[in-house]
Parts: sequence; C-alpha cells; structure tokens
Amino acid sequence: MKGLEKIPMLPLRGMVVFPSMIIHLDAGRARSVGAVEQAMLLDRRILLVAQKNAEIEEPTPGDLFSVGTIAEVRQLFKLPGGALRVLVEGTCRAQVRQVNALEKYDEVEILPLHDQVTPSLEMEALTRGVVHRFEEWVKATRKIPAEALVSVAIIDDSGRLADLIASHLNLTVEDRQKLLELIDVGDRMRKLYAILVHELEVLAIEHKLGTEVHKQMEKLQRDYYLREKIKVIQKELGDQDGRQAAVEEYKKKLEEKKYPEAVQKTIEKEIHRLEGMSGYSAETAVIRTYIDCLIELPWNEATEDSIDIKKAAQVLEHDHYGLKKVKERILDYLAVHKLVMEKSSGKEDEWGKAPILCLVGPPGVGKTSLASSVARAVGRKFTRASLGGIRDEAEIRGHRRTYVAAMAGRIMEGIRRCGVKNPVFLLDEIDKLSHDYQGDPASALLEVLDPAQNCTFTDHYVDLPFDLSSVFWIVTANDMAGIPRALRDRMEIITLSSYTEQEKLEIAKRYLLPRQRKENGLTAGNISLGVGVIRRVIGEYTREAGVRELERKLGEICRKVARRIVEDGAERVSVAAKSLEDFLGRPKFIHSKAEKEPQVGVVTGMAWTELGGDILPTEVTILKGKGTLILTGQLGDVMKESAQAGLSYIRSRSKRFKLPKDFYEKNDIHIHLPEGAVPKDGPSAGITMATAMVSALTNRKVRSDVAMTGEITLRGRVLPIGGLKEKVLAAHREGMRTIILPKDNMRDIEEIPKAIRDQLEFVPVTSMDEVLDHVWVTP
Repeated sequence: MKGLEKIPMLPLRGMVVFPSMIIHLDAGRARSVGAVEQAMLLDRRILLVAQKNAEIEEPTPGDLFSVGTIAEVRQLFKLPGGALRVLVEGTCRAQVRQVNALEKYDEVEILPLHDQVTPSLEMEALTRGVVHRFEEWVKATRKIPAEALVSVAIIDDSGRLADLIASHLNLTVEDRQKLLELIDVGDRMRKLYAILVHELEVLAIEHKLGTEVHKQMEKLQRDYYLREKIKVIQKELGDQDGRQAAVEEYKKKLEEKKYPEAVQKTIEKEIHRLEGMSGYSAETAVIRTYIDCLIELPWNEATEDSIDIKKAAQVLEHDHYGLKKVKERILDYLAVHKLVMEKSSGKEDEWGKAPILCLVGPPGVGKTSLASSVARAVGRKFTRASLGGIRDEAEIRGHRRTYVAAMAGRIMEGIRRCGVKNPVFLLDEIDKLSHDYQGDPASALLEVLDPAQNCTFTDHYVDLPFDLSSVFWIVTANDMAGIPRALRDRMEIITLSSYTEQEKLEIAKRYLLPRQRKENGLTAGNISLGVGVIRRVIGEYTREAGVRELERKLGEICRKVARRIVEDGAERVSVAAKSLEDFLGRPKFIHSKAEKEPQVGVVTGMAWTELGGDILPTEVTILKGKGTLILTGQLGDVMKESAQAGLSYIRSRSKRFKLPKDFYEKNDIHIHLPEGAVPKDGPSAGITMATAMVSALTNRKVRSDVAMTGEITLRGRVLPIGGLKEKVLAAHREGMRTIILPKDNMRDIEEIPKAIRDQLEFVPVTSMDEVLDHVWVTP
C-alpha cells in the first residue's frame, strides 16, 4: 500500500510515548534489544507501541494497540545483564498495518499519521481553556516544576501543545492511548480539557482531606505532650517504663564487662541518646538494636587454645581419611603457634598471625567438614558463612545505619554468634561470589583476609574497628580460576584432589556406611555388606571425585534393607554383589568410553573437570574438500587454537610423515570429541588432537591402551599441564596401561597412589616426535 514503511518495533509495558516527548526507556527483553540494535543499524527510527496488558512477557500483535509513536533513538547505553537504556524522541503518530515476526525482533508495516487541525474560534477557545486549566493544575499539584508552564506558553502548534500537556499528567495507559489515537486536534483538546477538569476536582478533594488530617495531627501532638508530662510525673513517683529499664540494663552490662575505650564511649553516647528520646520515636528501636550489637560482640573474649599436637593429629585422623597434605599444614601451624605462645608467656598481642587456608577441590572431597574438625582439633569455636551467590558488598561489610533495617555483615554476625573473637571461621564457596552495580563482595573480602589489615576491620554497621587477626580463616572453593587474583595472593592454597577407589572404599567402611546405618535405624547386625559390594557400587553406580553420591547409594541400600526387615520380619539381610541390582537397579556406568581395539584416527586423551578426571576420546576423519579444519563437540577457543597449532606442526613436518605438500589444500580435516553436549576447553588436548590427525592422514592405527595429555606448540614442543592426578586416575579406571605426559609433569606423579603407579607405564616426552614414537600399533 502506498505510504507504508517498515521499521523495527519496541513494545512498551505500562507506558505511552507522545510525539515530541523525550524519555529514557529500558529494553531488557531479547526481542526488544534486537529491535533497538536493528534501529541503530538503519536510520535510528523505531516504533514505540504500548501493550494492552503489561504483564505479558512475549506480546503478540493482538496484545498491542494499533496506534503508536515513531521515535528516533538519540542515545544508547548498555546495562549489566545485556539490557539497554535508550534515549528516544517521539516524532509522529503511526498506525500499525502489519506485524512481521523476524528472527531477533519484530518489524512493523506502518502508515504515518499527521495532525488534522481546522483553525476556528472554537479551537482558539479550547486551546486557551486547556492552557488555563493546566496552569491551575501545576500550581495545585506542585509535582512538576513551574518551568513547564514556560515551555507550554511558547508553543504555537495546538497538536504539539496537547501532546506536551498530556505527557505531564499522571494518566492511565488507557487514557494516554486514547489521546494518542485522536488525530483530530480539536477532539484531542476536548478530551484533554475534560481530563484536566476531573484532575482539578480530585485535587480539591485531596486538599480538603489534607486539612482534616492536619487538624487531627495537631490533636495527636497535644495528646503526646500530655502523655509525656504524665511520664515525668510517674518517673518522679518512682515508676519506670520499659525504655528506662533497658537503659539501666545497658549501664549494668557496661559495668560488668570491660570494653575497649572507643567502644565504651560509643555505647555510653548511644545510651545517653536513648535516655533523652521519646519512647514513641521510631529511632528508639534503631538505637537499642545498635547497642545490643555492640554489647554482644566479643571485643575481648577469646577461647584459650589447647595446643596438643598428638591429640590434634588424632582428631584429624579420626574425622577424615587421607588428606595428608592438609593435615600436615594444620599441624605445622599448631606447632608454630605453641612455640610462639611459650616464648611470649601467653601474651595475646605477641601471638603469631592466624593462617588463611584455602582448600580447593572438587565437590564432595570433605572441604567443609574438614574445617569443623580443625576447630575441634585446636579447641576453638566454629562458625561459617556461605558466600555462594552473594552479589552485594553490604553482605560482607554490613549496611550503614542510615538505611532502614540496617544490619551487620556476615563476618561480624558470625563473630557475634560464636561469642569469641578467635574462632575457626569457614568462608564456604568463595569462587561462587558474584557482583553487580551494588558492589563487588570479593573486594570487600580483601581487607578481611589480609593479616596486615584485618586487625582493624571496620563493619559499616558497627562503625568501630574490630580485630580479626586471631581468627583462623578457612576458605573453600571448587575452582581456583573463580577466585580473584588479589584474593588468591592473600591465601595459602591447598589442593584437595579426587579420591582413589581405595580411598573411597576406606571412607565408605569407616564413615559413610556406619552413618547411613544409624540414620536408617539399622545396626551392624542387621545388614551384611562386603568389600566387594562396596567396590561394585563405587565402580558401576558412582563416577565422581568425592563421596556424596556414594553415600547416597549406600543410604539407598540401607533403606531397602530396613524395608525388608519391617515387611518380612528378617533380622539380618545380606547384600551380595550378584544381587546388588535388586537394591540399586541396573548399573549406571558399565561400558568404558575407551576404544577396545586400535583404530585409525582415534586417540584417547585425558581431561580435568570440577568433578574430577575423565578420558577424552578424540576422533579425526579426512574428507575430500578445500582445506577446512572442522571442529565439533562444543570446543572452547583455547582448544580450537590447540587444534590449529597441531595442524601447523603437521604441515611443517609433512615430509617426515610422507604427506603431499598440498595435502591440507585438497582435504577437509574433521576433529570431533564425543559427548557434544558437554563444553570442553583447555590446551592439554593439543598432542591428542595432533596424534589423531597424523594417524588419520597416514592411515596408521593408534594403540587403544595409551592415554595422553599435553599442550603443543607450533614447533612440536610439549608443554606441562595441570590436574595430572585426576586425569591419571580416570585413565586407569578406563583400563589404560600407558600414560604419555609432558616431562615437566613427572614431579606430579608422586601425588598418585603407589598402588596405581605400579600398574601404569609413564612415558615423559618433550616433543611430538617422542609422542609419535610410542603410539603406533606394531605390525
């Protein structure tokens, strides 16, 4: 149709924009963001259409009004989370003829609508009446500046004048839309005049109600004055209200317990304020809450450490199996602390600074429970704070008392809860911290976890320095990459690796099975569960770095046993390896992902994840093509770059591999890593992908019992990687017998249990040439 235009559309919720109106809008929905971005790519024009129902998230054409406003995008700002803030200026009305739903935004076909004005005496009278009523409304409401009257007075265009006045009024979306849809300026003026008359009548009623309320408030103030006089009389007679009793209680506590001088003065000052304040004041509760916080904080209270190294070692050994490195570090600290105490004759200010230990490891390896064992070992109280998902800095530092419902942060609340200033304080899941416009909690922790600064830590709510230097900090995380570098620099990192099958077996026998028996009402005589059954549960029903799933499976077995005892009346139930499926169903992990027979273009790599290690089968196929390197399996950028480096190495050594010089120009090389739904990244698969490409190009089979890991360079050098223990454990579990690894990682082999090391052959390499010397199947 003649006159139709196509532009992007931005649906508005609870808002109508008039022509000549300049306003900020927030676009948060994906299609709205797409419409704004498309408008910026074209001529900056966009159609603003109001929704009939603001609660609809994805509006259809039937959910929108048929008339909107063509606007020009003047400015664009990006907000956190992908949203946009745009400054738009309305230009003219437009009627929506058709909505076309494109991939990323909605496009509309519109017909611009222009004001229809018929100059007459009636129009002049309407205009003057509207302006006069608007002046009255501005003076009565006092909600908009008087400068708005100046902008109205200088406008000659009646249609623009009506739109400007309508934009200032607090109208419903329906009323605003009706005004927008009136093309005839005379009709628009009449509608606007009626609205202004109604608004003035409502303001008159509000003024009348306000006068009545003011009179009532004067009566309340008179009553309040009389009540206060009665209180004074009662006080002279010896009677005290609850507030005065609280003041006396606070003074008594100040006399009983010694506080630092600054704290003493602050508490006395707040008590004095409370005494001179009315009991009906809202500030009274705020002051009492603040005084309670200061009084309850353990400014001088501390637990006396019972340093017995042998006893502490027994406690740690009793509560946790393995974790040798962590236990040794804790015992080292206790020994140093005991020597310092003896030389300083127990003076607190000469004690050594408490350590800040960061336990990094996969879920379920015992990081959180280890912290409570440390508290028991050193004879201190234990408290914890979970940091997962915290995005507000005030959660750490507290809220300033100028805010309503202000409170102390999690650090000071934890100290107050345990009642001493030197507890074992666990900060759980520090790698799950987030941040937004409200602040960065990780930055607030810099002072908390810095031994040189935390002796004068100041919470915003407490607003007084508190000594945190004697707190034994233990921090936990699953992934070290999620910890900010500045925080990592302040902590001693101790890595907890995955448990081996033997370690899981010992943990199940010593801790998990007895605990599940007790929780499910069983005794050792009710259930018979042998070592072979537990091994099968570990190998066929769980595949994890820790032992949480293993405990759940043992709990499931105990529940089935309890049911049989109740239903069948049996006194003892034996769980055999052959009948395990009756308790847990079919095994979840039966078939190995490793290849059973040597294949061309198939190589077994090794990977590290937050849940432990896993093998990474890598497949390569050569196809006729134009020299494209195809990478599939949801690979990250670093892994893609490793594949490119591997191909460049092969091209530089094409003569050695007896390949044509132009082999990469006539063939496509497709690299695929199975389990495409799982994201993969990192450089450690470099030699694996390069070996698979050489195998596919030369048509040579690779040994199926060889697993490898290492980063590759363009010259074929093999660089060291991380997570070797977890990778080797996964390869051993899948039946690998030879492990090819960077020579610089040979020192990490000591972390692998000797029982597993003895079953594997480790081949250290420094270049790809050495890798290829150990992978081919011997004819």
